[in-house]
Amino acid sequence: MKLNVLCLITRYANIVVKEASSMSLAKSASLKQVSTFRTVARLGSVSLAAEELHLSQSAVSIQIGALEAAAGTALIERTGRGVRVTEAGSLLLGYADRLMALWNETSDEMATLLGDFSGTLRVGAVTTAEHWLPRLLVRFIDQNPKVNVRLFACNRDEIVRHLAVHDIDLAVMGRPPTELQVDARVIGENPLAFVAAPSHPLASMPRLTLARLSEVPLLVRERGSGTRTAVERLLKSAGLRLRIGSELSSNEAIKQMCVAGFAPAYLSMLTCPLELDAGLLRVLPMPNNPSLSHWHAVRRSGQPVPKVALAFEEFLVHAGGGEILSPIRQHLPSALCPRRAKSSV
Repeated sequence: MKLNVLCLITRYANIVVKEASSMSLAKSASLKQVSTFRTVARLGSVSLAAEELHLSQSAVSIQIGALEAAAGTALIERTGRGVRVTEAGSLLLGYADRLMALWNETSDEMATLLGDFSGTLRVGAVTTAEHWLPRLLVRFIDQNPKVNVRLFACNRDEIVRHLAVHDIDLAVMGRPPTELQVDARVIGENPLAFVAAPSHPLASMPRLTLARLSEVPLLVRERGSGTRTAVERLLKSAGLRLRIGSELSSNEAIKQMCVAGFAPAYLSMLTCPLELDAGLLRVLPMPNNPSLSHWHAVRRSGQPVPKVALAFEEFLVHAGGGEILSPIRQHLPSALCPRRAKSSV
């Protein structure tokens, strides 16, 4: 009898402990701690997270420690090169992404309810879009002065990761990702061209062909860049091989090396309007050069989207087509001068 009672007491105590443990996270953790944890997990580094959040490393470590205490287990592990998320941390991260997306939506809905069109526009853009997107952002903010902007500018692969974990609500990019379920709308054209310094031999070569161009090394972006993917696909479709002269992670560095006559480059013409105007760069005289691809506004399918992000998407669809190409329109063949961009999903 005593043994049975002892077993019951032990079982009851275990249940109480488990319930207390499961409730401690909800009672003790804060949104700030959860947000900090997401940043550390995304960057894989406490120091990088501290820099992005404008906090000290010790403040970030304290917040992570408090969240781990509330969860009752370790969420990250130190490695030689930073940190990695534990199994428990990975589980929490999935819920944290959903929680923060819902919290951001709640904040925007409350502002709308109170008659204010405000909130934070969290938009990501591939680095090539840095050359035209800021001026459209300024126009949008001028029309909606209570909107704050958080702009993430990085290469295509990183933008897709930001979109996957809900760090951004809207992405501006070329080719929409296939690894996520997304809604994508065309917002304008992106003219891609092989360019070179006027002094480069290819710049004045009659009857230049893609096959001839593929015989010389090119200046290209790093793997993961949309422009790099585009030139690889173009050459592969023609049965040609990409010869790399230099691989750089910056459009600006590519431009300057190209202007200096080092090698031809494959760039969006939107990255070099001043160099084209000044005659420092020339579009190589060959068939189908430049060619048009499209810019898209991309968001996750079936996910709540803040009203401010939807409003900016509509703004880009209606204003983007004419604005994006305005600095380089005079350098485009008349056959490529685009009509107004149409939207698609």
